[in-house]
Order: sequence, then structure tokens, then C-alpha cells
Amino acid sequence: MSGDREFDEATSALRAELLVHCYHMLGSATDAEDVVQEVYLRAWQAYHRFERRSSVRTWMYKIATNTCLTALEGKARRPLPTGLGTESSDPREPVIANDEILWLQPLPDAALGDPAAAVTARESVGLAMVAALQDLPARQRATLILRDVLAFSAAETADVLDMSVAAANSALSRARATVGDGARRDGRRAAELSEHERQVWDDFCTAFERHDIPGVVDVLAADAIWEMPPFPGWYIGAEEIGVLTLSQCPAKVADDLKMVKTTCNGQPAAGMYLRDGDVWRRFQLDVLSIVEGKVVHVGAFFEPALFSLAGLPEVL
Repeated sequence: MSGDREFDEATSALRAELLVHCYHMLGSATDAEDVVQEVYLRAWQAYHRFERRSSVRTWMYKIATNTCLTALEGKARRPLPTGLGTESSDPREPVIANDEILWLQPLPDAALGDPAAAVTARESVGLAMVAALQDLPARQRATLILRDVLAFSAAETADVLDMSVAAANSALSRARATVGDGARRDGRRAAELSEHERQVWDDFCTAFERHDIPGVVDVLAADAIWEMPPFPGWYIGAEEIGVLTLSQCPAKVADDLKMVKTTCNGQPAAGMYLRDGDVWRRFQLDVLSIVEGKVVHVGAFFEPALFSLAGLPEVL
């Protein structure tokens, strides 16, 4: 029991940041949760052999990174619709889901547990950046995350990945060149929104609850993008998104929808609930990027597990 207690004391505080790390590697909140469970099992089994040549934190990140690399073997990247290389879609055309693609997921902040806010502020990367990471080969992705997100040294990164410092630096250079300005549409973090930007978040939610299509259009940037996996189409322009909302959303009148504000990837978000008789059932989870007082990007996600990770109820 003393060994188990020592292991718990040494590693339990790392669980939330390891979940964020595995999410960055895998692009899936649900897969990251599964992998973290495996990481802790592997670490517990190996703890008696840990020689403390590095910190416990570095040792745990090495296990986590290599477990993720194994999980990624033979798997395609997880894209958003904008990452498929297709042209924007006509919002007047029917939408058809593609469930054969493994899509990128957001990471609800609530999944990090307490103290989620501190972990997210220190570690999180916005949705657009996580999408950009998916374009990298797995080991380049790991190198970029370890160096630029976690601030590991070149030597620590090389140790985690069992490569030379020169190889780690080369992988980092290639990764940075590929990702470029991938985070350009992530917008401000929810905790850093101005009073006006918080009002924009509120207005976005209120417009949907009132079935106020002009209100939806008004909070969007002129070149805003809307995407909603598993539907492979994506839509650009506030007016076009207004047409999409009017023609494709099953809500038709005020009060068909209820919105519950939350945060994902450190960004403002909202759980959308669709009326079903006398109740409202979970429908989609919207993650917003707000830049200069306008919503520039919305990622809408339909997986029920994401509501659970966000601590949102199934029914209102």
C-alpha cells in the first residue's frame, strides 16, 4: 500500500495536464481520456523501476507521449471539414454526414477537473491550432508540443522521444514551418474576453434561442467560417451562415433551442439543446472564436460524449 500511496502522491496532480497533452497529440478528447488511463496503468506498473534520473513529470510525459505515438500508428489524421481541401459549400444544399472520417474533437475544459482553470490557462491550445497540429507527422507533432506548448528543453524533448538533440531540433524546425500561423482564428480565451466580447458570446446564444437569424448574422464577422463535423461541408460568410441556419437547422421558431454557456479548449462555447416536446435534448456543442468583437469561427460538434465531458446534462 505504501508504494501505491507514493505513486498517487507523485502523479495524481499531473492527470489534468497529461489529458491535455494526449488530446493535443490525438485530436480526440474521448481517445485522450482512454489513453491517460493506459498511461497511469503503465506508470504504476513501472514505478518501482523509476530511477529518478529525470523528474516524475518528465517521466510521465515520456510514457504519455510514447503511448500516444503507439495509438497513432496506422491512423489517419483527425481533420475539421476545412482541413479536407475542399471548396466551401452551398448552404442551400442538403447536408449529409460522413461517419467514416475520424473527426477532430474539442476538449471541454470541465473534463480537466479541479483546478481546470489553472491547467487550461497554462497548457491549452485553441481548436484551430490543434487542427493545425493534425497536419504534422506524429513525431513532429510531439516535438512541437513538447517544445512550444510545454516549454521542454531540447535535451528533455530528445530524451522523451529517444532521439538526438540534433534530430529533435530538426523535427521542431520542420514542424514550425508546416504549422505556421495555424492558430490565427482561435481568438481570445474565454477568461480574457472583454466586456464587449462577453456580450457577443451572450448575443450569439440569445439569437439562437429567439430564432433571430439577423441576430446570428450580426454577431458574425463578414468572413466567418462555420463547420460542423461529421458533415464534411463548411461555410464562409455571415450571410451564407445565416442561410444555413435558416434552411438546415431543425429549429424553426423561438424557444425551439436553449443554449448553455461553457468553455472548450479555453474558448467560449455553448451547448445547444433542441426542443423535444416538453424538454430540450442535447443537440450540438458550439465552440466560438471571437476576434475584434466578432465571431470569426464556429465549430459545431454533435457527439453526445462531448456534452458529458463538458458536464452538461442530456436533457433540460
